[in-house]
Amino acid sequence: MISKLIFYLGFPFVRYALIVGVLISLCSSLLGVTLVLKRFSFIGDGLSHVAFGAMTITAVTRLTNDMLLVLPVTVICAVLLLKNGHNTVIKGDAAIAMISVSALAFGYLLMNIFPTSGNISGDVCTTLFGSTSILTLSKGEVILCGVLSLTVTILFIVFYNRIFSVTFDEDFSHASGTDTGFYNLMLAVIIAVVIVLAMNLVGSLLISALIIFPALSAMRVFRSFLSVTVCSAVTSVCCAFAGIVISILAGTPVGSTIVAVDVLVFAVFTLIGKRR
Repeated sequence: MISKLIFYLGFPFVRYALIVGVLISLCSSLLGVTLVLKRFSFIGDGLSHVAFGAMTITAVTRLTNDMLLVLPVTVICAVLLLKNGHNTVIKGDAAIAMISVSALAFGYLLMNIFPTSGNISGDVCTTLFGSTSILTLSKGEVILCGVLSLTVTILFIVFYNRIFSVTFDEDFSHASGTDTGFYNLMLAVIIAVVIVLAMNLVGSLLISALIIFPALSAMRVFRSFLSVTVCSAVTSVCCAFAGIVISILAGTPVGSTIVAVDVLVFAVFTLIGKRR
């Protein structure tokens, strides 16, 4: 098995997949702790379905670069959900559910009305559950992912204290002079970027797993915000690396394998937490 893995690592596309998978998992885990504590765990589902709807439009219109439409649309929806969450008529989970179902339904409707290939079911499953696209990344896509991931990580570290205060008590932070609107806007944009990047890794339906499971696993054992964040990041990176390696060796779907590893690790952390 080790010799087989070394053989596969000799191919650039395998190394690209590992790099991108680790970077996306790192960003997802950093944001996951904040989203879980703010009770926005399912925003990943909502935004991923929005991205799915935007991707169907790019496929129908045959745009060569789907990022030009998918990313702005996802960012706008993330801003509407997070930045104005307390001031809208439809709040929280209801808004996420409404946007999620609407985008998914219209996306699938467009794919059936304006099919781009003869295998509509295959196209839908590929987009929803991930595919081999993570193994066909170009060097330019890897560099773009690296730049965006590095930007997300730096922003999180630089504004760590503000994100901490907004996460735990947004009203108190606002009363003490913190521009909570700006930080919610920043979080919304970062989340949208991570969601769009993660679609190539695990697909639309499994993105929430990258956000939720590492954070929940860390919370089983640790209690402080910093400890949970660090543990979540390390756990997420290890699970993504292990999932990609297993999928390459066993020939299983990349996204589903990563999520399966996350679930197993969550079970282990739960047992450790009960022991402690």
